[in-house]
Amino acid sequence: MAEGFDPKTGYNPDHVARSIKVEIEAPAAIVWEILVDLPRYPEWNPFCVKCESTLEMGAPVVMTLANFWDDKLATVVEYVCAVEPERLLAWHMDWSEEWPYAGRRDQYIESLGPERCTYHTTDAYLGENAIHIMRFGNGWIEAGFNATCRALKTRAEEMWAERKAKQAAE
Repeated sequence: MAEGFDPKTGYNPDHVARSIKVEIEAPAAIVWEILVDLPRYPEWNPFCVKCESTLEMGAPVVMTLANFWDDKLATVVEYVCAVEPERLLAWHMDWSEEWPYAGRRDQYIESLGPERCTYHTTDAYLGENAIHIMRFGNGWIEAGFNATCRALKTRAEEMWAERKAKQAAE
């Protein structure tokens, strides 16, 4: 077993997709605003091209994901499990007979001061079938996460620049 393996949850640190970590020249509040504005995901997010949820604890998150390898779309339903404004947004999928692939997606924002922050995301594949996701789906998931990181950085920096320009003009 890998160091850090948790038999209760099925967490194995070797079965975690990790995005790049981007430094964003915008406040954490701007990044948070973008992440929770789900109806606007199609405007900027190349991986999660549609997302619907109330973002209340336990609420479903219905996502349409782009598969970067075959241009097909996949619909995935997960459930909100953590909401810490300007710090963490997370959802999970429990194991079921119909879909035996449990996991947890965490999106992290770290403030580096009043006008800078970082963002990265992870997806922990859980349980006995985690190895299958790692072997067969991890590549496109990480590619999607990295594309999202770069797009979020661009979106946040553009929004922040526009707001600063508007403030300066007033």
